[in-house]
Amino acid sequence: MYPVTVDKADPRYPDLAGRGINARFPADPAKIVLAGETEHVVRAVEDAVRAGERPAVRSGGHCFEALVDHPGTRTVLDLSEMKAVGFDPELKAFSVEPGATLGAMYRTLFLRWGVTVPAGRCPEIGVGGHVPGGGGGALSRAHGLSVDHLYGVEVVVVDESGRARAVLATREPDDPHRDLWWACTGGGAGAFGVVTRFLFRSPGGELSLPAPPAAVTKQTVRWQWADLDEDGFVGLVRAFSAWHEHNSAPGSPGARLDNSLTMPRAGGGPITLESAVEDGHAGLADAFLAEVRRAVRAEPETEVSTSPFLAAALVPDEYAGVKGRFKSKAAFLRSSWTEETIAGLYRRLTDESGYQNPAAAFYLLSHGGAINAAGPADTAMAHRDAVLKAYGSVFWWDPREDDLHLSWIRETYHGLFAEAGGVPDPDRGYGGAFVNYADADLADLELNRSGVPWHRLYFRDNYAALQRVKARWDPGDTFRHALSVRLP
Repeated sequence: MYPVTVDKADPRYPDLAGRGINARFPADPAKIVLAGETEHVVRAVEDAVRAGERPAVRSGGHCFEALVDHPGTRTVLDLSEMKAVGFDPELKAFSVEPGATLGAMYRTLFLRWGVTVPAGRCPEIGVGGHVPGGGGGALSRAHGLSVDHLYGVEVVVVDESGRARAVLATREPDDPHRDLWWACTGGGAGAFGVVTRFLFRSPGGELSLPAPPAAVTKQTVRWQWADLDEDGFVGLVRAFSAWHEHNSAPGSPGARLDNSLTMPRAGGGPITLESAVEDGHAGLADAFLAEVRRAVRAEPETEVSTSPFLAAALVPDEYAGVKGRFKSKAAFLRSSWTEETIAGLYRRLTDESGYQNPAAAFYLLSHGGAINAAGPADTAMAHRDAVLKAYGSVFWWDPREDDLHLSWIRETYHGLFAEAGGVPDPDRGYGGAFVNYADADLADLELNRSGVPWHRLYFRDNYAALQRVKARWDPGDTFRHALSVRLP
């Protein structure tokens, strides 16, 4: 029976402690509390506060940084068994607990009600960490972000006396707790309290969420590195980016497309462009791909497949189940990088004189469309003017190589934003960074010397309002980590 408290002598400890995906950050908490319902979370949080500890919260276990698996963490609150997906008739909203994976949420919502929440492309990640950062994925250009359909949240918070309690906060204009709901729409997980239930209902109707397409057609185009010179690479990236600049307005027909461009280091596989669209609208993808291919002389390999919605949504991430050491860095783009910047990326991806890891790559992912229909302050997720997300990652296994791989991705990222101090400064043409792609470098003054504060990159003009919510709902700073909203 829950709650279950597991210490280091318990045979369950290695499995629970080792759920984090980044081997750079080994977990060593004194205890792990496995909760089964909201009251268990209240009790565990209050116990931690009474002991003077910072409770770290884990749902899916896919945090990129040491926000949970930190040397100072004594108590981990594990929500992985709180995974129910259902419907709340009183609130007329679909209810999803934080330990549910995106894949489980997609499956239950679709099979029982024929609806979905537009959320991430990786079905293995947990709802609890994903949604509070904004949440977005393959259907977001057509239907917006997860938080654009978030009606309410149940959150365990701690008052000035150290007492924990559960609060229901909704987007209703007259809800006295509305500011807490707003903070959970992009302020990041683990900063204000523990969300024990997400309530989804699209604006303007009861029992409403987007209906996904019956089937998805995906076109995959691959160019071998040997067939692309620098000019060809620059042309490809510029054409991919330019199309998104011109086809990412809310309501644009092009917003039906979800596109990605994968650029691995030479030796790590081909450069791959994927374009997905609901079956019956493949002509949109044909026109997009034709435009991109005209910019590249090399002839690619092509592949077309059509899958039912659920089969497409549940395709595992390429690194699912792999636990290595890794580092990622990301940014929002309002427009294409310059030709000079893309040429610099080409040289970083092809130069094997000092770095030869094939498990390093940069990606461009679709953004915009319906995402940008909301205002930057309508939710805490302020990035409503970008057309692309840029994402870089590097994997390795040997801890003795940490400096080598960290230096490569940090230097590459800095080069992409060199004219803005090495970061995607919103005041110098870029869109900032995505808190779900956590990058603690941005909060480290030794690594971020741009003069642009980390919170400016992640929260832009919403940060002061988020600090006011923090002061009201977490006055003792119980919930904190390297990238959590600070008290004012």
